[in-house]
Amino acid sequence: MRISDFDILIIPGLGGASPDHWQSRWEAKLSTARRVEQRNWQSPRLEDWTTRIVTEVKAAQRPVLLVAHSLGVTAVVHAAPRLPPDVVRGAFLVAPPADSILIEAAGPGFTPLPRAPLPFPSVLVASRNDPYAPFDESEEISYAWGSRLLDAGEAGHLNLDSGHGPWPEGLMSLAGFLKQL
Repeated sequence: MRISDFDILIIPGLGGASPDHWQSRWEAKLSTARRVEQRNWQSPRLEDWTTRIVTEVKAAQRPVLLVAHSLGVTAVVHAAPRLPPDVVRGAFLVAPPADSILIEAAGPGFTPLPRAPLPFPSVLVASRNDPYAPFDESEEISYAWGSRLLDAGEAGHLNLDSGHGPWPEGLMSLAGFLKQL
C-alpha cells in the first residue's frame, strides 16, 4: 500500500510536537496525515488520550496508520483493545517510555504499560541510549506486542533534542513498513 492509501494519525507524546519535530514535519508533508489533538498535552489523562485516539480512528475514511511517539505510543497500546477491528492496518511506534518514566512524567494512570499483543502489525523504533527507555525494555515490549523491533542505534529519544527534526531515515523506515502491509 502507498502512504496516500491511509489516513495517517500522528500521535505525539507529552507536550505535543513542536513545529520542528519530525512528527509535525511529517504531518505537513504527508497529504493524508493529521494530528490526534489532545485537550491537555502537559497534564495528560489516560482516558482522555485513549478516547481521543478511538474517536479519530472511528472517523477515518481510509484504512488507518498510526504514527506515535513516546507517551503517544503508550496511549496507542492502551487504546488498542477499544479500536474497531480491521480499521488500523499498522502502527509505527517510536521511543515508548519505560514504566518508571511513565510514573514520573505522566502519573500512575498510564502504567503499567500493556504487554498484550497488538491487534495490528507494528514496528517499534528504539534507541540504544534513550534516556526514557532502556533498550532491553524496548526489546521486551516489542516482543510482547508482536512488533518488529527497529534498532535506531544511539539516537537518544528520537526527538528534536536528539537531532531528529526532519528524520528522513524514519520516513524511509515508515515507507519500508508500508510495503509489508
